[in-house]
Amino acid sequence: MSKPVALIVDDEPDLCELLAITLSRMQIDSESCGDITSARERLHSRDYQLCLTDMRLPDGDGLELVGWMQEQGLSTPVAVITAHGNVETAVRALKLGAFDFVSKPVDLQSLRKLVETALKLPGDGDTSSESGSLLGESDCMLALRAMIAKVARSQAPVHISGESGTGKELVARMIHAQGARADGPFVPVNCGAIPAELMESEFFGHRKGAFTGAVADKDGLFQSAEGGTLFMDEIADLPLPMQVKLLRVIQEKSVRPVGATAEVAVDVRVLSATHKDLRAMVSSGQFREDLYYRVNVIELRVPPLRERGRDVLLLAEHILQRLAGELGIAVPEFTAAAQDRLAAYHYPGNVRELENILERAIALAADDRIDADDIQLQQSRLPANEEGPEELGERLQSVERETIREALEAHRHNKTRTAESLGLTLRALRYRMQKLGLD
Repeated sequence: MSKPVALIVDDEPDLCELLAITLSRMQIDSESCGDITSARERLHSRDYQLCLTDMRLPDGDGLELVGWMQEQGLSTPVAVITAHGNVETAVRALKLGAFDFVSKPVDLQSLRKLVETALKLPGDGDTSSESGSLLGESDCMLALRAMIAKVARSQAPVHISGESGTGKELVARMIHAQGARADGPFVPVNCGAIPAELMESEFFGHRKGAFTGAVADKDGLFQSAEGGTLFMDEIADLPLPMQVKLLRVIQEKSVRPVGATAEVAVDVRVLSATHKDLRAMVSSGQFREDLYYRVNVIELRVPPLRERGRDVLLLAEHILQRLAGELGIAVPEFTAAAQDRLAAYHYPGNVRELENILERAIALAADDRIDADDIQLQQSRLPANEEGPEELGERLQSVERETIREALEAHRHNKTRTAESLGLTLRALRYRMQKLGLD
């Protein structure tokens, strides 16, 4: 098998030699040139598995080369060598489509990790096993899948925005699965679920004796995601002091565990998501502007279900097959009236709400067909200051649970009579009892 070949674009002979020696020890051949014009000619003449370019070149800068490569549709991953601490340039490079960046003076260990990761990128035409997991044939979903495939080939931080229940974590998993870190861990965390006093320890780890209860060293989420992806869901819920610490970790690519005296290098790609408006939170001072621009290098918006047209029926069929499989029953069919009812609804709770609707429909269906009457919908939207779809779902389940419990008691726990009194089949009653924890 032939060795991979890298193109080094730099007008400093000493740096070119250092990079060439480092790559050679990694069993990678290299060629070098000193300006953008020569680099374009080289990239046109042969395929390279990696390109390393300096920022300052005699006939332009490295960002021009990155932009040109994207315009030409070249799939070669390109990393830009920037001045130390020049965060703005690094962010610009990532926005233009650079795979990653390296700061001067070049840290050889970091460079080796970057090169190893870049060479793991799937080739043109390769598809991930999870590439079809985001269902939908609407224009907005086709565009979203294309963007996922594009950003998966980068190491840039990606912020995934969208309403609750649209599938933001699924998008993050697809980015991970289609990228160079697919073999590494995918570590999801809900930032709003961690108590403020435990956040630093949870994210960065701690050393034995750092605080009461720290009986042993513990790795944090960043160390657990080493070589892979850390997905920070509901990042808007991070308190301001933690936002400062997170910004430093993303910029320096290192963490300091609680109670430690030295920092530990981490090689992690950060993906984030929230259903809140981060721009508005920046304006109101609730979210740091500098962190916003670091996590939002690339933004992906997941469209709500009401914007996806007939995708709702495709999703409904898929969810119905899964639910039927879990219950061990034949897959019910939708009547035309049921399909029309599903297609016309606005879904404030998005895909999550659709799944709850179909769970109830299976329980209510008297035979192997789901009719319009089995599709129970919340017809009116709630005011913005009242409970959302998740809270509404919990309240409805509570009412349903209490209704079934009272009926069971009234009929001395005879399930057949209870089902008849509630207008349900026995199978539907058993299913609802199981879902509501009444068994």
